[in-house]
Amino acid sequence: MPPAATTNLGYTPPDGGWGWAVVFGAFISIGFSYAFPKSLTIYFKEIQMYFSVSYSEIAWVSSIMLSAMYAGGPVSSILVNRYGCRTVVIIGGLMVGASMVAASFGTTIIHLYLLVGVIGGFGLSFNLQPSLTIIGKYFQVKRPVANGLAMAGSPVFLSTLAPLNQFLFDNFGWRGAFMILGAIVMNCCVAGALMRPVNMKTVQKHPVTASKGTTAKKAGSTENNANPEAGDLLTETEQKQKIGGCADKLMDLSLFKHRGFIIYLIGNVVMFFGFFAPVVFLPSYAKGIGIDNYQAAFLLSIFAFVDMFARPGTGLIANIKWIRPRIQYFFSFSVAYNGVCHLLCPFLAVYLGYAGLVVYAVFFGVAFGMVCALLFEVLMDLVGAQRFSSAVGLVTILECGPVLLGPPISGFLVDVFDDYKYMYWACGAMMLAPGIFLFIMNYFNYKQLDQEVRERQSGAIGMQSVKQSVAEKAEARKKEMKMTKDEEMAEGTKGFINGLLLMFII
Repeated sequence: MPPAATTNLGYTPPDGGWGWAVVFGAFISIGFSYAFPKSLTIYFKEIQMYFSVSYSEIAWVSSIMLSAMYAGGPVSSILVNRYGCRTVVIIGGLMVGASMVAASFGTTIIHLYLLVGVIGGFGLSFNLQPSLTIIGKYFQVKRPVANGLAMAGSPVFLSTLAPLNQFLFDNFGWRGAFMILGAIVMNCCVAGALMRPVNMKTVQKHPVTASKGTTAKKAGSTENNANPEAGDLLTETEQKQKIGGCADKLMDLSLFKHRGFIIYLIGNVVMFFGFFAPVVFLPSYAKGIGIDNYQAAFLLSIFAFVDMFARPGTGLIANIKWIRPRIQYFFSFSVAYNGVCHLLCPFLAVYLGYAGLVVYAVFFGVAFGMVCALLFEVLMDLVGAQRFSSAVGLVTILECGPVLLGPPISGFLVDVFDDYKYMYWACGAMMLAPGIFLFIMNYFNYKQLDQEVRERQSGAIGMQSVKQSVAEKAEARKKEMKMTKDEEMAEGTKGFINGLLLMFII
């Protein structure tokens, strides 16, 4: 399998400037993409009674929305490659807003599945993927920090939307709340307007120089340490010329031959079966043990408040020179840490009641924030910025299955056992197992990468020795030929002089 690709770009990303405005736009877009499906759980108990449906049936609303958001990844990637990030994000904002307004007139749960779930989910997909892609175009040295700040949009919006949704429901009912939310989510269009493309004329195309290349040199050094298999990553035009039009393909399917990508994909597919359900059912869990509605909703606010600081904090830690070269281990730990939190949650709820759920919300917020801050950063570390758009599309389409099935399966466990603790234990196991898997497989992957680097270096030294030997032999042969030529000329001159002397004597 081919080694991991580099993230060295053929130009120096600004690593600041307008890039921070882009991060703010991504903050808004990503915030709505991830927080919106979770915040809608506030309405689940009331919608469940309104339509007389079960826990698992109402869980399909957020499940379909999340899975559509992930399934739309390849479509979003194609549109981003064709029309750019700005246009796609604006279209996504319009889709989500229109779907929520239309859902406010729904008369059956199927209407919510189609409008909120499918159309709204695809709209969120058009907000999420371009926001992740454009950060890699503007940042290289500070990319983990920029990703952490952008991903912090999810907890910030969740902490705001959770109490806001409760207020809207109390004053306008779920139908009026959906209509107002449709207008609020239109702000994604404003976020998209900030995502202007990188101006290639204003960036340096040869980043490493002797005099002015301090920042760019740091970027190259950091990225090469983070990924030892790094070579030069070409600009889009050069990539087309170099790989025979590979950039023209809709999706880069050669990623399925990429060792690190396959490891990442397997771990993530399993992880997502238990990733979202604990958040989706946290307010319902609290209500099920006798906690009032506002306190239950406040758990999401606590979770989101901790999460919003955990994400940029994780980005700062991930950018440390001791962590970034082996960032995959950091991600593996964060996944396993989530699993441990879920396994302990029922015990905290039983022995400490609401205080136990508050403790769980705090530790879960840290764990969830760690995974979210690293989720796409480690993917970009594996495949490089140029292939990242295709990688995100392929990952999200394969993750939509567990995202779709995870919450309904969890709801089914609640229906069967009439208790949430079995659901949390199942989610904990589904997070702990891939965390251990990723740690072990990344160990062997890093070991293999180091071996490939050594082999390539020894091969380069051997090739250099061969070239030097050939050059020395060629030089020696040239000197030998020159000496032979000089001797022949000397012999000829001597013969000519002897001939003249003989003629004079005669």
